[in-house]
Amino acid sequence: MVVSDTAPASGPSTNNYLLYISEYFSQSAQKLSFYSWYGNAKLFRFQVPEDTVLLRWLLQASKGKGPECTSTEITIHFSYGAPPVINPLGTRFPSNATVRPSYNLTMTLSITLQNSTFVNITTPAAGDWFIAAHLPQAAGKIEVKGFSTPCAYIFQPDMFVLRLVDVPVLQPDTPLQQTIASPARPLHVKIFIPEYTATMQFTLRSCVVNSTKACAIRVVLGSIMLPQSFQKTLSCKGTADCSLVLHSPPWEKWLQIMAENLGTANTSVSFVMIASFTACKPGSSNSFLNFYNSLNQNQSTPALGGGRNASTLGMLGNTTLPAVGAANNASDPGTFCLQNQPVIREDLDVASVRFRIINGLSIPVHSEFPTLLLFNLNTGMDSGGTLVVNLLLNETSLSIGNASVFACVSATSPVLTLNITWNCSTAFFQGYPLNVNASSTEATLIIPYPETDNWFLSLQLMCPQGQGECNKAKAKVTVSTYLTPCFDDCGTYGQCSLLRRHGYLYAGCSCKAGWGGWSCTDNTRAQSVGSQNLATLLLTLSNLMFLPAIAVALYRYYLVEASVYTYTMFFSTFYHACDQPGVAVMCIMDYDTLQYCDFLGSVVAIWVTILCMARVKKILKYVLFVLGTLLIAMSLQLDRRGIWNMMGPCLFALIIMIMAWVYHGVKRRHCYPTSWKRWVFYLIPGITLAFVAISVYAFMETNDNYYYTHSIWHILVASSVAFLLPPHDKHKKPWAWSQKLICRYQICKNDREELYAVT
Repeated sequence: MVVSDTAPASGPSTNNYLLYISEYFSQSAQKLSFYSWYGNAKLFRFQVPEDTVLLRWLLQASKGKGPECTSTEITIHFSYGAPPVINPLGTRFPSNATVRPSYNLTMTLSITLQNSTFVNITTPAAGDWFIAAHLPQAAGKIEVKGFSTPCAYIFQPDMFVLRLVDVPVLQPDTPLQQTIASPARPLHVKIFIPEYTATMQFTLRSCVVNSTKACAIRVVLGSIMLPQSFQKTLSCKGTADCSLVLHSPPWEKWLQIMAENLGTANTSVSFVMIASFTACKPGSSNSFLNFYNSLNQNQSTPALGGGRNASTLGMLGNTTLPAVGAANNASDPGTFCLQNQPVIREDLDVASVRFRIINGLSIPVHSEFPTLLLFNLNTGMDSGGTLVVNLLLNETSLSIGNASVFACVSATSPVLTLNITWNCSTAFFQGYPLNVNASSTEATLIIPYPETDNWFLSLQLMCPQGQGECNKAKAKVTVSTYLTPCFDDCGTYGQCSLLRRHGYLYAGCSCKAGWGGWSCTDNTRAQSVGSQNLATLLLTLSNLMFLPAIAVALYRYYLVEASVYTYTMFFSTFYHACDQPGVAVMCIMDYDTLQYCDFLGSVVAIWVTILCMARVKKILKYVLFVLGTLLIAMSLQLDRRGIWNMMGPCLFALIIMIMAWVYHGVKRRHCYPTSWKRWVFYLIPGITLAFVAISVYAFMETNDNYYYTHSIWHILVASSVAFLLPPHDKHKKPWAWSQKLICRYQICKNDREELYAVT
């Protein structure tokens, strides 16, 4: 939706109007989840257009009407350029990770079924904005699908933007006359920052308020970016001229400038804006020329940009080959203030990029000027991974033992004054420092979800007594930089999962065995190896309780039932051996196959046991065995964890059993089964064990007690089968099946009752 709005311009000329356009963006609502890892947070991605002066989010939340819908809080995180890095559980990040807390707010759903709120941001940065929403920490209870209805908590954000058309452009070294007619209408101007800009000086001159020189004006440079914003403010009160110097402004970007009239109503302010730049010229290098020549000489090497894993040259400036003479002239340190190192970007997979330095991994670092590397992460799909920067100092190349190599990693623009500012800050970004020296030769930096932009690595050699002590010393540093979906692939106790929101892909770690943290490195609640071995033994060896049931089935000549119990015991044992979260894991085949066979065997075992208790005719029983197994296999393929995949066959088999028992009771005119001993010593204990097992399975299992509550489920179910199997036929001897396997010849015996006719 687009709505136009015009307002009188604040310029000196008449009949000039500013055009504001209102736009509305919306995304489909999502059902929220309780938080246990990053995949539970629902992510929304919005694109804020250029020249936006006002951003407003409408946040709407609702819940269901059922009694299971209790009061809760929804936490909402905001971030610019990349998904927000959140830590609701208070776990630890990797030791070398640098994380800035996200900006967040909470919405409460208590008595009312709906709640909404607004979030306003003036002069927001153009580009990707992300919102992540989630419920409080998950309780850890294992819910059986279909047994209970969870409450539905719904969240939907809508974005309204107000952008300005034809924003006045401030040209470098060109005065721009402007007038603010009213304090209610601030002035918006923008200026383009060219590449290699070291400093920008912004000056306000000839400030006049109603023909007097006592003006009151405030100028805000830069845009708001969350979670941190580094806007610069210039206040001009009672003076005609004022200025502000920005060090390392963002390269090749539009810088937004907003001027506000601080005077009273009906006062107009006129002034002149002027901006000037100081350039930092790079020293040329013939390394790219050598690399290009080597590509031309080697016919088998594919050209850049071709092939399956296309490589992109991340060079500062254009890729025009410099003349050899120019390269030699630029080698004089007095003619430049930084040294470029060309970098190749090699795309490997989704959120997986490797950066290679053309002339080798080791780069020279000087004391007179910084060495600069560019890492291109502005494709829009790189912010869902983790950026890793590793520095390794070559000790033999360090000519001065007490010298250190100081480095800064920053986005949008590099840090060019490392020997002056040791805090790695640019005009609108706080960088990440690194330091290597003879005592600590290696340093690593981990940046989860790096902002979509060009990233820079600046390195310079420093001496503790001042740069004069270095005396043009050099050092060599090996730089290894790559983008990976998950740092260290989430370690031994984690699984890296690729998540998707519409067309945007990002990665997160799902931890196990009690481990936690962003990369599954927090062992505060981790299970010991002994606990993991105990859990594996309990879940696997508890299936041996099927051995008594198998023995009873064989003793009573129930060969099909014994085969089903053997199948269930085998696959349940090895499924749980493969399903373990820790190091005590053994998988004899694919995990999904083991899981399917375990679920199939469990349901079929219940199916054949109840049908066996019904004591129907053999031909009908075996037909039901086969048909039921086929239907169960189909339903498990459709929904493996649905409660009705187990309850449906159980209820149907119970109906058949009750009908058969009623038929036998009516026919014999006696309660069936007829023996009270059968009820007291077999049926009642077996039914009790079955009900206790179902209660444990449905109501008591949690993530923390799963390994022993599920083991109890195995023991109770297997024990109930041994009690519930009916006795063998009277005309069959115990272990009769073994006699048929051993003896080749047998005497036929008529088991039918003799009928006598009375005459």
